[in-house]
Amino acid sequence: MRPLRHAPATPAAADNPAPPRRRAPPAPRRAGERITQLQDLATVARRLREDQERREAEEKARREATARAEAEHHLFSRSVGPVTPLRNPNLARVRRHQPPPLPVQHWLDEERVLMESISDGFDVSTLLDTDDQLSFRRPGIGVEITRRLRAGHWSIQRQLDLHGLRVDEAREALGDFIRHAHKTGLRCVRVVHGKGLGSPGKSPVLKSRVQRWLVQKNEVLAFVQARPMDGGAGALVVLLQPVLHRHS
Repeated sequence: MRPLRHAPATPAAADNPAPPRRRAPPAPRRAGERITQLQDLATVARRLREDQERREAEEKARREATARAEAEHHLFSRSVGPVTPLRNPNLARVRRHQPPPLPVQHWLDEERVLMESISDGFDVSTLLDTDDQLSFRRPGIGVEITRRLRAGHWSIQRQLDLHGLRVDEAREALGDFIRHAHKTGLRCVRVVHGKGLGSPGKSPVLKSRVQRWLVQKNEVLAFVQARPMDGGAGALVVLLQPVLHRHS
């Protein structure tokens, strides 16, 4: 018999490392799970495709709007073509007419003079003629002037009615009326101050004040009580200086 060959001695099992363990193959997925994941993938793909299409549409709309705006901006220049500026503009030099200046300061001065020139404290009793109508004439004016004025020698050209005005309002209205009447060349005017029938005590409140105010106006030459047909005791007929007489 052949002697048995012994296998070469091998190291001990503790000295040899253990062979690597093979991973177990994944368990097969069920058919239901695989279908669900495919549907999700299709949904994501569809959304991505829709987002891409929306972005492309927005970009296209933006490019079209920009192109339209650019075309509208250059519409005139493209329609008329190239333009060559004129060397000589051939324009008339027109001077703008300035509005006339307003004499505001002059108006203020006249108003101030008007307010200062008429005073209620002026004593007029010594200047009035001692007749029934208490007429007035300036020094150097003869009695025939007041006689003619009372007889209606001068026709009444304008009238001021002070009924219903307070004292301050009547004073300002009278001064303004006399000043403008004289500036416009009027000679004879009538001032209605009323008979005081509606005043407390039935006395004419404005009558004596109007006489006092008229005496202080340099434009006034004389005044008399109006005739009955012109107002009687409720009015005065006033004779104004001629305009040329004041400038001479």
